[in-house]
Amino acid sequence: MDRPSLYDDDIVTWAEEQAAALRALAARSDLSNVVDWENVIEEIETLGRSEIHGVESLLLQTLVHVLKYVSAPAAQSTRSWRAEVVAFQSAARRNYKRAMRQRIDWQALWRDARANADVQLKVHGDKLVGGLPETLPFEPEELLASDFDMDVALERLAAALKSTADHH
Repeated sequence: MDRPSLYDDDIVTWAEEQAAALRALAARSDLSNVVDWENVIEEIETLGRSEIHGVESLLLQTLVHVLKYVSAPAAQSTRSWRAEVVAFQSAARRNYKRAMRQRIDWQALWRDARANADVQLKVHGDKLVGGLPETLPFEPEELLASDFDMDVALERLAAALKSTADHH
């Protein structure tokens, strides 16, 4: 086989296709009932979902740390937040597959990032900066770009904050 395997390139789509194929096989009465079709299918679907959840978790942490930095730029932890943004973002980029774009709820990810950053900041006596946009101020491709730059992300958030303030 000379073409790259879908399993290697996009495990999420591979898992969905395999689950559909197994459902078709499970529906055939001429096949043995020795295979626990329902659970095999569920395990394969879980594999695809876990890949998405892993990328979502890394992106969530990236956004949380960017939000903490923009909210508390004088905090003692800003250097570690920068380092963690680089680590989380690069891991997300490595594990991300194009097919995940439509499967990730980007707005829910943004809402969760804001809520998580707020809780984490409050632990240290800080608070989430007001006026953050309700919708994700970044395109998914920006968050996953190989040249992702935290300073550019911070500038984008600052511009969004200014725009929100100007409209009120």
